[in-house]
Amino acid sequence: MNDVNILAIETSCDETSIAVVKNGKDVLSNIVSSQIDTHKQYGGVVPEIASRQHIEVIMQVLNDSLLEADVKLAEISAICVTQGPGLIGSLLVGVNVAKTLSYALNKPLISAHHIAGHIYASNIDADIKYPSLALVVSGGHTELVYIKDELNFEIIGTTQDDAVGEAYDKVARQLNLEYPGGPKVDKLAQLGEDTYNLPRAMIDSDDYNFSFSGMKSAVINLIHNANQRGEEIIPENLACSFQKAVVDILETKSEKAIKEFSIKQFILAGGVAGNSELRSRMINMANKLGIEILIPKMQYCTDNAAMMGAVGYYYYKNNLFENPLLTNAKSTVNLENIIS
Repeated sequence: MNDVNILAIETSCDETSIAVVKNGKDVLSNIVSSQIDTHKQYGGVVPEIASRQHIEVIMQVLNDSLLEADVKLAEISAICVTQGPGLIGSLLVGVNVAKTLSYALNKPLISAHHIAGHIYASNIDADIKYPSLALVVSGGHTELVYIKDELNFEIIGTTQDDAVGEAYDKVARQLNLEYPGGPKVDKLAQLGEDTYNLPRAMIDSDDYNFSFSGMKSAVINLIHNANQRGEEIIPENLACSFQKAVVDILETKSEKAIKEFSIKQFILAGGVAGNSELRSRMINMANKLGIEILIPKMQYCTDNAAMMGAVGYYYYKNNLFENPLLTNAKSTVNLENIIS
């Protein structure tokens, strides 16, 4: 097969990203325009503002990506776009640009799953071996995914309420830390000690599901009660206790799944995969169990188009194309039905 150049577009939340990826591995460009400074003043992503900013910058991001990759539109093999899940207004911007390019250039259109992109980000600098198990942790997702074969996923566990990243951001707000809170809580936690007793919901349950809402509420109540009594809260210690509780749950569930399923690799993916303690603990756990672990480079953990170009290559190989006139964005998409 000739070289496959995928032009990938990712606009599922508040990053406008376009990449050119050759053969699913060679990232020729990966331009990311972040909206962090805009949403910081609101303490979180405002969907309407996010979609408007995507519109303002996406054509410039496209031009920059093609320029950096030194690839012309005529040399693109297919257009791959994040169809979902995500914020519908943000997704629509990327999907409409992708549909237009596909139709105008007569190039195949690939509508890819955002979570599949996070998982295949680990395939850029390594090779996923099947079957494998992925823990996907981000602002909107906490899922344990059994990967039977190429693009063949089974979700064996998911969050029953808040995603990990969402819980981090809410706790960060209680600690008066700016958005995005996850990295700031991580940094603060490294300076503290585990002195606060926080719940570890569902850690001993028979399934692989997660719950983080109670832990977030426990932090809020702890701070409120301390303020009522005039007691001092040590932010570094509370951040440390919160982070250790979160990682305890993620590690326990992951270890249980690794032992139950016969897998060749364990994959840690998603924006929260950049968390220092989570990375360290998961590496140690994998080494203890004698299982290979894949973690994407930091620039491929958060939302970016390179990961969509990486997974888009496998959609291309399997001829999973869409009609550009009929394709639409979807706020929720089933990960398990990519290959029927």
